Amino acid sequence: MPAPTPPGGLPRLSPEEQLRYGRHLVLPEVGPLGQRRLKAARVLLVGAGGLGSPVALYLAAAGVGTLTIVEADRVEASNLQRQVLHGTAQVGRKKGESARDRLRDLNPHVDVALEDRWFSVENALELVRAHDLVVDGTDSFATRYLVNDACVLAGKPNFYGSVFRFEGQASVFCAPGGPCYRCLYPEPPPPDLVPSCAEGGVLGVVPGLVGVVQASEVLKWLTGAGTPLVGRLLLVDALGPEFRTVKVNRDPLCPACGTRQIRELREDPRYCRPGHPAPETAVPTIEPDELRERLGRGDDLDLVDVREPDEWGGGHLAGARLVPLSQLGEHLGSFAPDREVVLYCSAGGRSERAARQLLERGLTRVRNLSGGIRRWVEEMGPSLEL
Repeated sequence: MPAPTPPGGLPRLSPEEQLRYGRHLVLPEVGPLGQRRLKAARVLLVGAGGLGSPVALYLAAAGVGTLTIVEADRVEASNLQRQVLHGTAQVGRKKGESARDRLRDLNPHVDVALEDRWFSVENALELVRAHDLVVDGTDSFATRYLVNDACVLAGKPNFYGSVFRFEGQASVFCAPGGPCYRCLYPEPPPPDLVPSCAEGGVLGVVPGLVGVVQASEVLKWLTGAGTPLVGRLLLVDALGPEFRTVKVNRDPLCPACGTRQIRELREDPRYCRPGHPAPETAVPTIEPDELRERLGRGDDLDLVDVREPDEWGGGHLAGARLVPLSQLGEHLGSFAPDREVVLYCSAGGRSERAARQLLERGLTRVRNLSGGIRRWVEEMGPSLEL
């Protein structure tokens, strides 16, 4: 927990703010002094999506003085199931602009600053050093490790959260004396191992649960109330439901905060950050309308679903067979060299990786369904077998 800011260096609360934050002011753990600390704070939020939505809403409502949002994406209809910061009328609009307008309406006393760019090696340290703390609202491993390493180098706490399907995690990393994210996960998993939320799905409320915890930790940190999640990882299981914490120790051999081998920011070449193309040669694709036409006329296609069995059970394309990406190596013998293979998954990421594996093993007639089964349903209609 940081040393409390002396009262003399804190901004005063206007009569309107005293009325707005009245429920805070009567809390002994917050009070007028804590509220003034919130007003003086500068918070960097990386991402205005599923996690960033509840974080931004509650930090703005609580009166955090400056909230800087790093976001270059646009609002899509598929976001609205969980990204409650945005509405239907904002589809197609930049998320940062949508977030700014919503937050200014929620609390005009908060300075909402936008960084309409991706969080990257080029700007990470500059952004982190200009703020008191960082909230990680990202959904990619590449950015998550970049946030962590920037916070270690800049000496700023990292309020971490992540979600997948029905589960989530939250912690406070990079605090004085505490562990960082690399102490828990030293290196990113192989890109083929873990599907993204777009591919594996997420229950819409789970980012809300985790994001509210992140916001709560930020408010505690800034006001000095309670005990922060430093050295502890909160695990959320919405199906239980169950909330439990496990201890996370600082690793003296951690390359970031232990041995300090990481002296500058770097990108993992196995991952591409948003807005930047992957370095590999593109895999041949097939559009949904072309696939439907070819299936309709009876072309001999080996249609392969590389999702997991529970996803397959929720609906799949007629005539497909199931070969999960995680088991692809065990089924290589089932692919005929002279037969055209069409692979698909939820959004196209896992099937692209599967296609690369098959191409690397000598198969030449391999194509990936562009946009996966989600795009198929959007354009061709819900013509799935159960």
